[in-house]
Order: sequence, then C-alpha cells, then structure tokens
Amino acid sequence: MRRDWTALPESVTTEIAGRMGGAFDVLPASSGDHAEIASTVVGPTGNVFVKAASTELSVRSLRYELAATSTVDWYPPAVRWHFESAGWLVVGTEHLAGPHPDLSPGSPDLDVFAVTLKGLQETPALGETWFTPAARLGFADPAMTGGTLVHSDLNPTNLIVTTDGLRIVDWAYATKAAPWVELALLAQWLIGSGHTPDQAEEWLARFPAWTATRRAVLDDFASRNAAKWRVKSRQSTAKWIQDLAVWTGTWADHRSRR
Repeated sequence: MRRDWTALPESVTTEIAGRMGGAFDVLPASSGDHAEIASTVVGPTGNVFVKAASTELSVRSLRYELAATSTVDWYPPAVRWHFESAGWLVVGTEHLAGPHPDLSPGSPDLDVFAVTLKGLQETPALGETWFTPAARLGFADPAMTGGTLVHSDLNPTNLIVTTDGLRIVDWAYATKAAPWVELALLAQWLIGSGHTPDQAEEWLARFPAWTATRRAVLDDFASRNAAKWRVKSRQSTAKWIQDLAVWTGTWADHRSRR
C-alpha cells in the first residue's frame, strides 16, 4: 500500500540527501501501489526514482526487484544505489522520462513495443533469482517451463517510451519460463487496450513463440487464468481486478468457442 514520503525516518531522508548531493524535491509516482514509497527525487546530482519498503512483504518484493533489475541489461532502469537504514530498504534507480505507450489497435507505439518485446523474448533468465510459473501465476503446466526471462506484467503503466526506445519498469515478478507465457499474459492487456481477441492474437502471432505453442496449451492457459481472476473479482472491488477479470474472461470465452 502506497505511503506518503513523510513516513520515512529522518535517518533515511538524510542518507538520500547525501546520495543526491544535497537538498531535494519529491514527486510521488502517479500510478502503482506495490511499493510503500515510490517517487521521483530531484536533487543537485539529477533525477533518481526511489522506492522504499519497511513491511516484511514489501521489503521482500523490493529486494527481489533489486536482484532482478541488477541482473538484466538495458530493459529495466539501471540501479544507481541502494541501502538499508532504520528498518527500511531504499533503492534508487535511473529515472526514465517519457509517456506510457498507446497499445490500442493501429497505434504506432505497437511497433516500438514489438522491438523491445522481441529482444525480451530472446533474453535468458540466468541464475535462480526468478519466480517459477507456478509461484507467479498460481497454476502451472509443463509447457510453461523454460529458460527465458518473462517480466509477467507488461501492462502499459510498466512501459515507458524514451528517446532510446521502449523501457520496462517494475520487475518484482520477473519469472523464468517458456517465452510464450509472456505473450499469453500480454493478451489481456491488448484486449484491455481495445483489441478484439482476434486482433490481439493476430498481433501476438508475429512472435515465433506464439505460433510454436500448441492450441490446447493456450486454451488451457486462457481458461485457468480467467478462472483465477474471476475468483479474485469476487473477493475485491478494486477496478484493476474487475478489469482483468473481464479481459481474461473475454479471451478465454473466445478460445473456448473456436
């Protein structure tokens, strides 16, 4: 749950000031709620995006994201510094400036996204600092097993269009899996951006991992993912959960009718 910057102890803000070169301004992030503290910090040495956590679950998530982003080249923001003080884990990363992409049908941002996604599809998940498909999704299938880096949450707010290309943030749920898993999870976000299920699948078909995956495997994934979000939607009225229940259900219904 997001907290105000004033929740940070003085020892933590003093440490941040030292790393920023002096007094700084704070601009809270406009989206997301996984990190307790998530803000752009503007100081004499430039802009840094700062995340901080103090509760057990938040610290574990941020520690995982730190490990993941320290391992992966280019796609995530580079880690500038990190420290622990007064029970808080604090991570400062490269500040990525730019808008979120428009993933609606016909948008030119889709071509930019495709370039980054192609590279990600070819990136191995080296080591063991990753979720398994079962741990990340709550269900699994032998076909999900693989050695590819899967971000697993490529919603538009986790994508930033920069002058150097499209970058990806929020790596707390990075997963080691077969590359098609990333694409199957992306179907819901394409549908949420205005694509019909047919349009979403047509766009995903440009990636070899999609066309190489058996229809029955995708059918099963769509059905089980929709069932998961249907249950979640009964437990929470949060709009993003309700939206995902609709979008995943739309895709699962489409595949069941084929």
